[in-house]
Amino acid sequence: MPAARVLIDGPSELVFDYAVPDGLPVQAGCRVRVPLRQRNATGTVLALTETEDLGFALRPLHSLTDPDPLITPRLLELARWIADYYGCSIESVVRVLLPEAVRTEENAAKTRKVAFLHQPPDEETLAQLAKRAPKQHTIVSLLTHAPENKLPLTDLGNAASASVRSLVGKGLVQLLDQEVRRDPDADGVDELLPTTDLPLSEEQQTALDAILSRSVGVPPSSSSPDRTAALQSRPEAPAEGRTPSLITDHSALGTSAKPFLLHGVTGSGKTEVYLQAARHTLDAGKTVLVLVPEISLTPQTVRRFRARFADIQDQVAVLHSNLSQGERFDEWHRIRKGKARIVIGARSAVFAPLPELGLILVDEEHENTYKQDQVPRYHGRDVAVLRGHLEGATVVLGTATPSLESWQNALDGKYRLLRLTQRADGQSLPLIRVIDMRLESRKQKGKDTFLSDRLRAAIDDRLEKNEQTILFLNRRGFARSLQCPACGHVCTCPHCALALTYHRTDDRLICHICGHQAVVPRKCPECKDPAIVLQGFGTQKVEDVFRKVFPAARIARVDADALRKKNALRDLLNAFRARKIDLLIGTQMIAKGLHFPNVTLVGILNADIGLHVPDFRAGERVFQLLTQVAGRAGRGSLEGEVIVQTFTPHTP
Repeated sequence: MPAARVLIDGPSELVFDYAVPDGLPVQAGCRVRVPLRQRNATGTVLALTETEDLGFALRPLHSLTDPDPLITPRLLELARWIADYYGCSIESVVRVLLPEAVRTEENAAKTRKVAFLHQPPDEETLAQLAKRAPKQHTIVSLLTHAPENKLPLTDLGNAASASVRSLVGKGLVQLLDQEVRRDPDADGVDELLPTTDLPLSEEQQTALDAILSRSVGVPPSSSSPDRTAALQSRPEAPAEGRTPSLITDHSALGTSAKPFLLHGVTGSGKTEVYLQAARHTLDAGKTVLVLVPEISLTPQTVRRFRARFADIQDQVAVLHSNLSQGERFDEWHRIRKGKARIVIGARSAVFAPLPELGLILVDEEHENTYKQDQVPRYHGRDVAVLRGHLEGATVVLGTATPSLESWQNALDGKYRLLRLTQRADGQSLPLIRVIDMRLESRKQKGKDTFLSDRLRAAIDDRLEKNEQTILFLNRRGFARSLQCPACGHVCTCPHCALALTYHRTDDRLICHICGHQAVVPRKCPECKDPAIVLQGFGTQKVEDVFRKVFPAARIARVDADALRKKNALRDLLNAFRARKIDLLIGTQMIAKGLHFPNVTLVGILNADIGLHVPDFRAGERVFQLLTQVAGRAGRGSLEGEVIVQTFTPHTP
């Protein structure tokens, strides 16, 4: 007797077997309605099994909530691999594959009433309406000239409902339910100017040829010796005895499915390679998945893809955790039904139900934000590699600072290395100056030092030239801690045992790990000394000081505290792109992926943050972050400069 193993919706991760009634077309991945004790529940079919005589009867499934499986067999296979490799339950993985907005029955497609001119009236009927019912005549005239003879009821005015009902009674008009998409980018989107493919450099063309030869079978555009040599270049083989990478068992992928590691310096035109590879993939009838490490990078990436694919920009979908339940529901089902052929999103978008997946682009593959910190603790980059293998799709991992895992995989031949060593516009990389803040601290007699004389002069120079500056400090808040100079007591989080950060706008001490908040004490909680003082500085304090030092400058701050409203980051970056802001102060949200040609100066206020934490990756991550933020300078026709302020200038 066939039986279905069903994961019940809800927080308890209940899995039960149910009998499959004859004639019910149940498949693995289907959504079903089942009996659970004295009520009905919904769930997802994990697998179909044949049961022997159990000695008792299984309760039968009630019905299917959707005739087609919401989880494809390949995604189910991917879910089983994740559960096995990351040591978690298959139930937790399925809940990631099917977001809550899709699982719960409270969410549904948004609809609106539309009047449809079902039977155009003849001249005599029109004349009678004009004489006896002028409102009905007006409505019929509007519907006659409307696209597809349809108009929403709201466009006909509140007073038109009675007239529409009369027309429905006469058989002239029908009322239909029309599905309305809840577009995540509907509010405040500027008119996009379509862009065309840019001419590629020799290195870019080489990389594109390699990707296309794998993804759509297009032969390389040139087989010149220089291009072939560049394509096949790779770093030296690892020395004997070097420990291999342990991230994934790539041996199962086979030679033909090797991912590409696109290693290009900042500004080398990796995005242009992405866009042109996506164009050829779409032309071949396949779909494209684009992963970005931060939700903050999604608006700019979406803007670039919609501008390049202006003819099909309604086929670009967005997936990330900041979407409302309704927006996520609409985007997910658009993707599943094939209405969206390009999906852009953060790590969870790796599970987007794209049909005929042909190309997976993982931008900034080195970022630790691809690692999920809750069960299931998957890594988005590695899952993308395996999904590409299962789907037969080409995977491109792009970065200016490869992770050590990916670099080792390139050394071992598990990844195919593509190099972009020059900036696409021919400009040189920005000049980088390292400032020893120990000397500056002596000048300022030990006070909180975050503005050197060299950086102050450089900012003044950019303001005079009407050029823009980005100032980077990877610590939000006003001060990093509150400390008593008498007894040394530091206010810490009762849950995490870490120093609480003072936020001036909220006048609260906040833990950046768990979110715990506390009132700011007016005297030391231990010795009751009223001389308790703030130590260190964050982006709030920097903004406060810079407004006093540069009173004529237009300054804005980018961090999680300043951008709590929806679309606040997109609006601020648009203002910066329009040169309405001179100085942009921010955390790692502005460190990567942003392209502003008028930015000629990047100031890194404290390069040591993150360098001395107890993490074996500390040095690697600080190097990656500083390299990425330095790459924001000099991306246009003007030369760039980067000033790195540090108290440890001689660290490797």
